[in-house]
Amino acid sequence: MIVFLFAVSFLGLFSLVPLRKVMILDYKLTYPSGTATAMLINSFHDNSGAELAGNQVKCLGKYLSISFVWSCFKWFFSGIGDACGFDNLPTLGLTLFKNTFYFDFSPTFIGCGLICPHLVNCSVLLGAIISWGFLWPFISRHAGDWYPSDLETNDFKGLYGYKVFIPIAIILGDGLYNIIKITIVTMKELCNKQQHLPVFTDILDESGERSESLLEKKKRDEVFLKDQIPLGFAVSGYACLAAISTATIPLIFPPLKWYFVLCSYLVAPGLAFCNSYGAGLTDMSLPSTYGKIGLFTIASIVGNNSGGGGGVIAGLSACGVMMAIVSTAADLMQDFKTGYLTSSSAKSMFVTQLLGTAMGCVIAPLTFWMFWTAFEVGDPDGLYKAPYVVIYREMAILGIEGFAKLPKHCLALCCGFFVAALVVNLVRDITPPKISKFTPLPMAMAAPFYIGAYFAIDMFVGTVVLFIWERVDKKDADDYSGAVASGLICADGIWTIPSAVLSILRINPPICMYFRPS
Repeated sequence: MIVFLFAVSFLGLFSLVPLRKVMILDYKLTYPSGTATAMLINSFHDNSGAELAGNQVKCLGKYLSISFVWSCFKWFFSGIGDACGFDNLPTLGLTLFKNTFYFDFSPTFIGCGLICPHLVNCSVLLGAIISWGFLWPFISRHAGDWYPSDLETNDFKGLYGYKVFIPIAIILGDGLYNIIKITIVTMKELCNKQQHLPVFTDILDESGERSESLLEKKKRDEVFLKDQIPLGFAVSGYACLAAISTATIPLIFPPLKWYFVLCSYLVAPGLAFCNSYGAGLTDMSLPSTYGKIGLFTIASIVGNNSGGGGGVIAGLSACGVMMAIVSTAADLMQDFKTGYLTSSSAKSMFVTQLLGTAMGCVIAPLTFWMFWTAFEVGDPDGLYKAPYVVIYREMAILGIEGFAKLPKHCLALCCGFFVAALVVNLVRDITPPKISKFTPLPMAMAAPFYIGAYFAIDMFVGTVVLFIWERVDKKDADDYSGAVASGLICADGIWTIPSAVLSILRINPPICMYFRPS
C-alpha cells in the first residue's frame, strides 16, 4: 500500500502547477475553504484574533479531555460481543433499536453535527427515516417473494443487496448531476473570459481605502509570482512520475495493465483541471465522481476481455489512481489560494505539500494496518463497517456483470432513486434561495441507507445543540462551536489508539452492559 501511494499521490501536485497563476490570478477563483482559512490565519495577527485563538485552544482542550475520559469510560462496559456497551443502548426503545434508531453517545458524530451545516444533518436524518423507517421494513415484509428468506444478512441477493445498490444509485445520480453542472459552469466561464468571480470587490470609498486595497493586492501578486515554479520542472516531474507509476502499478495490481495506467495519466490532468475549477467556484471537490469514471470504464473493459477475472481489482485500482490525482490537484489549488491571501511563498507551499503527501503515504497505511489488526474492519454488523468499501466493490462487479445479480425490483428502485437524486438537485438549483435552502442533499441522504440510522441521530443531536446555541449567543457559537466539535472528534479518534493497543494485547473490557426485553 505504501508503494502504491508513493506511486500515485504526487502526480496531482505536478499536474496543475503550471496553471496556478491562471486559476488564482486570471480567473480569480474564490476557493471558499482556502479563502476562509486565509482569513482565519490573517486574524491571528491582530490582538483580538490572538486572544480569540487562545480561548479557542482552551475550549478545544477542555472538550478534548471530556471526550477522551468519556470514551475511556465507555470502553469498560463494552465487553465481548456486538451488543455490549453504550454504543448499543436502546435509548428510543427496543423496537426502534432493531431498526438502528438509537443514540449511541458517540462524541465523533455529535462533533460532526456541530461542524456540518444544519441542512446536511437534517438530510442525513431524512435519509435514515426514509430507508430504515419505511423502505427496509417494507421490503422485509416481502421476504420469500422478492428474495429468498433464508439468506445471510450480508448476501447481495437478499435485503443486503437493496441496502447497497440503492445508495449507489443515489450517489451516482448526485455525482452525475454535479459533474455535468460543474462542467457546464466551467465551459461557460472559459468561453466568457470577461466574467470573473472576484474574491474582494475593491468597491470602497474615495478616501484612500481603494488605493490601499489595490496596493495590498499588488503586493500579494508580487509575492505569489516571485517564487516561480518552472514549467519544465512541472512537466518533467509529471512525466517522470507517470513513467515510474506506469511501470510500478501493474506489478502491484497485475490486472491493471500498463496501457490502462498510461491512458489514465493522459486523461487525468484534464479531469484534475475540471475538478479544481469546480472546487474554486463551488467549494465542491468531487474526486469520487471522477474516480467512478475510471472504475466503470476499466472494470467493464478488463472484465469483458478476461471473462470477468481481474476486472474488479483493475477497476478499483484505476479508481484509486484517478481519485488520488484529481483530489490532490484540487487540494493544492485550495492551499495556493490560502498562500496567496496570506502573502506566503508559493514555492514553500508546494514543497510543504510534497512533504505532507510523503508523510501521508506512510502514516495512512500504518493507521489502516492498526485498525485492520485490532478491529473487524468491513464487518457489516461491527463498529467499523467501511461502507464505501462494499459500495465501490459492488460498483466494479456491476460494471462487469451488469444487473443480472440484483434481487427482484431492486433495479426499478435504483432507477427511481437515481432519478429522484437528479430531480432534487435540479430543484435546488432552479428554486429561489428561500426554498432551495430547505431542499435536502441526496449525497448526505445516501449514507444512512447502508450504515444505519444511529449516526444520523447523533449528528442531529449535534445540530440541535448548535441551533439552540446560535439562538442564545450567535457570536459565541460562531467562535467556539468549531473548537468544541474538534475536541469531541479528536479525543474520540485518539482513544482508538490505546483501544487498538489493548485489543492487540488481547485485553478485553471487564463488563458487558446490554439490554433485552423484560
